[in-house]
Amino acid sequence: MISIKKLLLLSAPALLLWGCSGNQKTDLTNVTQDDFLFQYIDSSVKPGDDFFKFATGTWMKENPIPSSERRWAVSNLIQNDIYDKLQTLSNEAAANKEAAKGSNAQRIGDFWSTGMDSATIEAQGLTPLNAQFEMINNIKTKKDVLNTMAQFQIYVGSPMFAAAIYQDEMNSTKYTLHFYQGGIGLPDRDYYFNTDPRTTNIRKEYKDHLKQMFILMGDDEKKATANATAVYKIEEDLAKASRKLDDLRDPYANYNKMSIGDFSKSTPSFNWTEILQSMNINGIDTVIVGQPEFFAQLEKSLNTVSIEDWKNYLRWDLINNFATELSSKFVNQNFKFFGTVMTGTTTQRPRWKKILDAEENYLGDALGQLYVDKFVSSKMRDRYTKLTEAMLDEYKIHIENLDWMSKETKAKATEKLSKITYKVCYPNKWKDYSTMEIDRTSYAQNVMKCRSWQFRYYVDKLNKPVDRTEWDMTPQTYNAYYNPSNNEIVLPAAIFLIPGLPDSLADDAIIYGYAAASTIGHELTHGFDDQGRQFDANGNLANWWTPEDSINFGKRAALLEKQFNDYVVLDSLHINGAATLGENIADLGGLVIGLDAFKKTEEYKKGEKIDGLTPVQRYFMGYTIGWLGHARDQSLAMQVMTDVHAPNFLRVNGPMSNMPEFFEAFGIKEGDKMWRSPDARVKIW
Repeated sequence: MISIKKLLLLSAPALLLWGCSGNQKTDLTNVTQDDFLFQYIDSSVKPGDDFFKFATGTWMKENPIPSSERRWAVSNLIQNDIYDKLQTLSNEAAANKEAAKGSNAQRIGDFWSTGMDSATIEAQGLTPLNAQFEMINNIKTKKDVLNTMAQFQIYVGSPMFAAAIYQDEMNSTKYTLHFYQGGIGLPDRDYYFNTDPRTTNIRKEYKDHLKQMFILMGDDEKKATANATAVYKIEEDLAKASRKLDDLRDPYANYNKMSIGDFSKSTPSFNWTEILQSMNINGIDTVIVGQPEFFAQLEKSLNTVSIEDWKNYLRWDLINNFATELSSKFVNQNFKFFGTVMTGTTTQRPRWKKILDAEENYLGDALGQLYVDKFVSSKMRDRYTKLTEAMLDEYKIHIENLDWMSKETKAKATEKLSKITYKVCYPNKWKDYSTMEIDRTSYAQNVMKCRSWQFRYYVDKLNKPVDRTEWDMTPQTYNAYYNPSNNEIVLPAAIFLIPGLPDSLADDAIIYGYAAASTIGHELTHGFDDQGRQFDANGNLANWWTPEDSINFGKRAALLEKQFNDYVVLDSLHINGAATLGENIADLGGLVIGLDAFKKTEEYKKGEKIDGLTPVQRYFMGYTIGWLGHARDQSLAMQVMTDVHAPNFLRVNGPMSNMPEFFEAFGIKEGDKMWRSPDARVKIW
């Protein structure tokens, strides 16, 4: 499916937002300003041994991970509150018999109704996908395979490869079609090749999962086994030609612009002009190919894999992409592998939360308008706009005072900083869903219609000016991002929510740690991390650094990469310092700049303690609450293999162990586990 999301967009707290089940202590509504931070502290842990555990240990002891969750974190507490609000809005829309056809209320109400109607979903079985299965059955030639694949790109998933439309990295004024590696069912290429016991078992379970899904589609066991084996072989070959996670972070290496004709010559069995026509994409003459060697393998696979095996590959792609929208036998088998095996969860989340997630994905702006009208104040927006401006001012000072950067590069860095656009809390313009058709016939077909609408929404951008007012997240999303092509940070309202502490009771120490450092400063630093620094003030991939300054930056970044390479998460599983480098630079930059910005506030200057904590101690504690949470071993293992973000505890202990102010605030000395000697500490921004 075509998506604006690009791998280069690096998000702030990237915690998976799952709902709650079980009796968890999530009601913090009676917490006061005085005891808010203190309630989390585990005094049996020394701050210098493990600050994350010291600052959050009591909460984690009292809040075990529910059986339905892969992890349990501050994001869950916030998301549960948002879920409750969105459920009310959806129920009201569904009950509104007078909603005008084509209105957002009608779309939300009908989508919600079909999603919650489990009886009809059970009765329909596979029938909502009959037309797609018939299309596969009618395949007789390689050209038919490609035509069907092209159609599935519109409303199913990303068979064979991924396609996305976003700005040209070297010309941010123009949208361009990008082709990327894809086509595999496991989360990352390394799952097909790593030999550790955990990954080996996942491969075994995945092969069985493939077989079980073919059985559910009507194959007998012998045929299902053969089909699963064939599909796995196709995916394994594609995975072998796919780049590793850290290699995907090099913007130059993953930028290969070519004409449609040249792309077709490099893969002669693929007539890309015809494929694009089948995808309803017309009027373009160039594309950007992320990984040419992957498409060389795709060319080889198309000519060596039988038509029958490609048909089964497309059957698998179809059922895999709609498993959660179908009857319970498909839902349950899908959860058995992607839930229990991959993440360790043993209980499925309530249906209403799953439907809300889908509704958010497809009708997020429609929900967002209702959410903002009822729950987001202009006062909140003003506060965090001013906080963002304070962080921008402080960042400028830091750039000017760098001792390792030349005046020439400083001038360009300052120019880039001055051109960063900041979008706070909610957009001024919302997506127009007027051409999206939703009814109460079938949930799976509604999802299909939504995907088709999203596809067309991005394809229509190809011949239009870049819309720099657009948001790629909704206000109710607990996350944030930096977009290098727009040179912008986007800060949804939900990212500023603190569970159990109203905004009016949050003092500056908490706010500067929780919001300014972990979110605003983090996103600003993404503009100057190892990837973001390669884009100029106008959002174009261009080298604006002197050679000496690039070397100086690289030396400092290499120290941080080594620091994280040395961290062990599970057993012998180390952090991938190269893959997580951008996020680790952003965490460190946010903390350092946030602290100096906080030092300009009256609270810091007064130096008064609250509940026995100094302002600086409260600042570091506030930052840590932004990463409050723990995860199952299976989830941690998957995160290390597939995510550019380090686990939560290292997003606290890692950057803080480079800050002398942190050591001073908590009396951490040489010999303590978190102590790093001055010459080993990393300082970049």
